Amino acid sequence: MDQEDRASEIARTPGVVVSNAAVRAGDDVADRVWMEVHSTSSLIDSSLRSEYAFIIGEVGRGRQGSSMKIRGAVLTEIGQQRPYAASRPLTVREVELDSPGPGEVLVRIEAAGVCHSDLSVVDGNRARPVPMLLGHEAAGIVEQVGAGVTDTDVGQRVVTVFLPRCGTCDNCRTEGRLPCSVGSEANGAGTLLGGARRLHLDGQDVNHHLGVSGFATHAVVNRRSIVPVGEDVPHDVAALLGCAVLTGGGAVINAGRPAPGQDVMIVGLGGVGMAALLTAVALSLDSTPRGAVIGVDSNPDKLRRAEELGATRVLSPAEVADSGLKAPVVIEAAGHPRAFETAVAATMPGGTTVTVGLPSPEARSEISPLGLTAEARSIVGSYLGSAVPSRDVPVFEQMWREGRLPVERLVTSRIPLDEINMAMDDLADGRAVRQIIDLTHV
Repeated sequence: MDQEDRASEIARTPGVVVSNAAVRAGDDVADRVWMEVHSTSSLIDSSLRSEYAFIIGEVGRGRQGSSMKIRGAVLTEIGQQRPYAASRPLTVREVELDSPGPGEVLVRIEAAGVCHSDLSVVDGNRARPVPMLLGHEAAGIVEQVGAGVTDTDVGQRVVTVFLPRCGTCDNCRTEGRLPCSVGSEANGAGTLLGGARRLHLDGQDVNHHLGVSGFATHAVVNRRSIVPVGEDVPHDVAALLGCAVLTGGGAVINAGRPAPGQDVMIVGLGGVGMAALLTAVALSLDSTPRGAVIGVDSNPDKLRRAEELGATRVLSPAEVADSGLKAPVVIEAAGHPRAFETAVAATMPGGTTVTVGLPSPEARSEISPLGLTAEARSIVGSYLGSAVPSRDVPVFEQMWREGRLPVERLVTSRIPLDEINMAMDDLADGRAVRQIIDLTHV
């Protein structure tokens, strides 16, 4: 049995869901099933999914034709010492990129944001397989589509999202409350949603970062890892819609759900926190009476910037504790156990603490269970802003278009790709909200 026949046999296994089932492989080949497989039944052995992913990766690569050379920032070793400008954990070099396989698209990257989720791989807080081409918050232009992609055109500007949603697993049925289990598995393995790796260096596969690998001139991604946006959306704004805004803004709208006139407090004013603050300001301006938007951070520069972005009041964590200030909706966006404790303590009776930051897996916090019970308070975890990207990115895009969400004000600097290691230092030291890598002239 050849590989195509074996793939089709697996795809017909009971309990396996195949999207866009029949895709023409070529003039001399019958219609075959060439899309990623997602299991919706515990009866399906994971080895079948792994075998199918390998086949579509290998056969897809063989039928695609020639690959292309791109430039990208590759991490080969985790946990190198700082400053990163000296140790240079990320090397910008030429990498081989396959053409898009079934269900995939080739994107010419125009802009990529530097996010803590990138830094957490460099410093070892998030264990990922290496070598890995980093970057997940990006935007660009579709240059080629793979077999079966019928809803995205060449020339379309798109936003990348760092967690594709298969649309069929149990988690995907929660309307964003839970992250897609299939997408999460692919992200952990360093593959695209369909199980393939399209990057190669010196004869070795290079892992994809969160299904994107956006610190590069081009990327091949699964169709479910992109959301189209309008031509009027600048590429740097578009890039931020897919992570900072989707995560921070989504935490406010989807998880915090402040009622009209309610105060919102944001603890941790990095890129995600500032995006949450911008969103809370937009909601406040839309409501009567207007609720206060409170920014909390230990960095005075970030507090000043929060005021510039419309915060009603800004405080340090110590000032919050000393003042006894509380809010009905508190968003924790720092990804630090002390910030989480500050957020919980600052939540009013009957209120909601939303934690959207990603701390180290070893991090621990101490809170009083009695306070939660006696005061009927809730703590809600929110991954990717509890968002469904295809649903929520257009909402934030329209808010930007109407002038209610000035996403471009999150950008603190624009840098070339070659300065990526310095950018990691600036992010780690709290000197940046969002640095945008400009890839239009690489």
